Amino acid sequence: MTLQIVPSFASPTPVYIRNLRSINESDYMSQTIAPVLVFGATGQQGGSVTNALLKAGQTVRALVRDPASVKAIKLASRGVEVVRGDLSDTASIEEAMSGVRGVFSVQPSSPTGTLTDADEVRYGIAVADAAVRAGVEQFVYSSVGTASDEPTGMGHFDSKAEIEAHVRTLPIAWTIVRPVAFMDMLVMPGFGLDEGRFSFFAGRDQTMQFLAVEDIGKFVAPIFADPERFAGQTIEIASDIVTGTEIEAAFSRAAGRSITYSRFSDEVLAANPFLSGLTALLDSGPLAGHADLAEMRQLNPEILTFESWLAGSGREAFQLALGTSGQWDYNR
Repeated sequence: MTLQIVPSFASPTPVYIRNLRSINESDYMSQTIAPVLVFGATGQQGGSVTNALLKAGQTVRALVRDPASVKAIKLASRGVEVVRGDLSDTASIEEAMSGVRGVFSVQPSSPTGTLTDADEVRYGIAVADAAVRAGVEQFVYSSVGTASDEPTGMGHFDSKAEIEAHVRTLPIAWTIVRPVAFMDMLVMPGFGLDEGRFSFFAGRDQTMQFLAVEDIGKFVAPIFADPERFAGQTIEIASDIVTGTEIEAAFSRAAGRSITYSRFSDEVLAANPFLSGLTALLDSGPLAGHADLAEMRQLNPEILTFESWLAGSGREAFQLALGTSGQWDYNR
């Protein structure tokens, strides 16, 4: 198998990813004694990782703010050990890490409106340091595909690069995964689907990689199954690569009518610095995604294409967007 080198704009030093292969469920069974602590288990990424670990027979512990919430109760009903804790409460984090063999760390980003970039950095570093103090054997941090040793100008990307730099200093086995843009972004209301059109960052013939949220756990579970092989690696993860024209065709088939694709207009970008910044990062490279999809398929044989995701777990959100007007809203 060829080696993948993460591009220099995406990592302080090139990282070689060797021998990625699929791992059968039987490979996991010896990993079930001590739990893996999952942050964000009631959210998208943590939920995906929890699902994959449970399917693999791994014992999972979840840190949640409210164990009485509907999502937390559902986790408990599936056999997840739910513990109360908060990112701002270091003592609760350390208590949750007692007796675990691994930690999956992910923090909210500032665009969600729940914290600042500085908060994210502080929490990400605190979780990593707590894992060291607790004697955790393996630490997996979920960053972002656009993370770089050079500032991107987008605070919620640069904050993750800062956390990455700290994770690389940990005296324990660590792995960093860098998810590319989520497919879910494509089916949020506000991009014009209710009007029979769709506007996004890429040009009609410009490529962009996307990641199905449910695939995240399928990439992370094998990492927890083989700490030695993945220790010290930074792995960009993606599910598929599409052009604007291909998005147009897939949306039209799924909707049963014509959906016209276009890149955001200059007027829209001039009026929205956030969208403008993301579009610039796509044009310059980082947001386009650089995962080796052939290696991704070896690591996760169940990898989803954009069309298969749209026909499955993405269909409900797509149908909602077709009938929902309004402005683009990251929080939604």
